[in-house]
Amino acid sequence: MKLMNQRQKKAHLMEIQVNGGTIADKVNWAKEHLEKQVPVSSVFMQDEMLDVIGVTKGKGFKGVVSRWHVKKLPRKTHKGLRKVACIGAWHPARVGFGVPRAGQKGYHHRTEVNKKVYRVGAGIHTKDGKVVKNNASTEYDITEKSITPMGGFPHYGEVRNDFLMLKGCVMGPKKRVLTLRKSLMVHTKRVATEEIKLKFIDTSSKFGHGRFQTKEEKKAFMGPLKKDKEVAA
Repeated sequence: MKLMNQRQKKAHLMEIQVNGGTIADKVNWAKEHLEKQVPVSSVFMQDEMLDVIGVTKGKGFKGVVSRWHVKKLPRKTHKGLRKVACIGAWHPARVGFGVPRAGQKGYHHRTEVNKKVYRVGAGIHTKDGKVVKNNASTEYDITEKSITPMGGFPHYGEVRNDFLMLKGCVMGPKKRVLTLRKSLMVHTKRVATEEIKLKFIDTSSKFGHGRFQTKEEKKAFMGPLKKDKEVAA
């Protein structure tokens, strides 16, 4: 957790099943990898399909209109209109399980399948005595830039470690812990088997109307600023 640069200090623990070979082989494999780092690049590959498991954003205690999207009643309805008009017949003399009711919305355990890996990126590392940060460069966009957008990711910050870029969205808020799993399906569709070659990764600011891809580009366009002159003086 020290590498993550977050408030939390205690690392997350997870029990993972080891498959293949005899029991002795599994024990030996576990001993060999004890207290060793397992990079994400050794587990997942580019163009692979993954399943994402996690907990959704919590919304608290919600009524039926927000929770089940039932239709609001007419404006002049007695005792409120954000209700279910009829919750069932007299008999059976109980409310059915399928009738929309108020209660907890969000913070549910969910599994989303078939997320394609667009990039397995290396974090900021040193190579031949030089710090390598250009993990957002592509074959067509050779600008040396980091995957972190201008000003950082909202409510997260900078990405300094290895990362995965998936197509689509995942459940939960920022910093929510997710479990990535190899897909359980045999993929034959073109969408799943095609090779992805990214041409451009947008690293403009995600806070406002992003205009510049890098700090150097912004500096070249804006010219010397007043705050820079004050520092120089």
